Order: sequence, then structure tokens, then C-alpha cells
Amino acid sequence: MTTTPKKKKPAQEPEAKKPPSSNSADAKWGKMVMARGFVIIPSILLRAQGRLGLSGTQLAILLQLIDWWMDAKKHPWSKKETLADRIGISERQLQRQVAELEKAGLVRRVEKITNHGKRPNGYDLSGLVARLKALAPEFKAAAKAATDVEKKGGAAAKKAA
Repeated sequence: MTTTPKKKKPAQEPEAKKPPSSNSADAKWGKMVMARGFVIIPSILLRAQGRLGLSGTQLAILLQLIDWWMDAKKHPWSKKETLADRIGISERQLQRQVAELEKAGLVRRVEKITNHGKRPNGYDLSGLVARLKALAPEFKAAAKAATDVEKKGGAAAKKAA
């Protein structure tokens, strides 16, 4: 049985490390900050804060919950104490704000009970997701309209066509 000798790959020079582009997260925030992790937040959530009727505290609560939402199939959860401490409010204030988010249909508390007793609440964010999905077409249309305004003849020319 004969074997064919393996061909050696030509030696390649190591690629020079490229500096991060100026719009990369590392360039904006620094590697040490980004090494701790990051979370993806839909821009529509931030841009529609007023339309959703969210106070700054309520938005902060949602952002904290989103930070804990690692798996789309599992609800994020947190101890009230931890969540309140992160935001800088009392546990009672947190409870009132979450109740308002529930009333608005954006969040639903999911009680967790195990053999070891009650566990921290989970938070179902499907109401928030549904509201953002409903707003998405409006934001897309607004972005398109803004683009049309910038083109030669503007939006009026686009309508006339």
C-alpha cells in the first residue's frame, strides 16, 4: 500500500492585527468594558419609550430584565432585592413599577415554586415583544419616508410617481 506524501502548505506570514474600526464596540467602550459582556436592545424600545408610556425607572427595569434574558425559551428572573439595588430604588418602589408594567401588558410576573419553596419571580416579556413587533412597521415606514425626503424631488415626487 502506497501513500501519497502530504504537501506542505506554503508558510504564511501572520496577519497584522487590524485596529478595531471606530464603530466597533471595543473602540467605543474599550475592551475591558466589553469583556464583561453586553446585551442586545432593540432600538425601537428606546425610541418608543414615550409611546409605550414608560417612565425612566420602568425602562431601567426592562433593561435590567433584558440583561438577564439569556434564552428566548426561558423567562428572565431576579430577586426583587437584586433588581431594586441595581436600579437604586426600594423593593416596594420596584413592586409598584412592575405592577404598572403588568397593567400596561408589557410584563407578566411568573411565580416560581419548587420543592424548596418559593423562588424569585420570573418575568414574561412576551407582551413587550408583541408591542415592539406591532410598532416595527411604523418605524420602518418612518425610516423609508425619511429616506424619500432626502432623495431628489423629495417625498412629494415619490407620491406623484
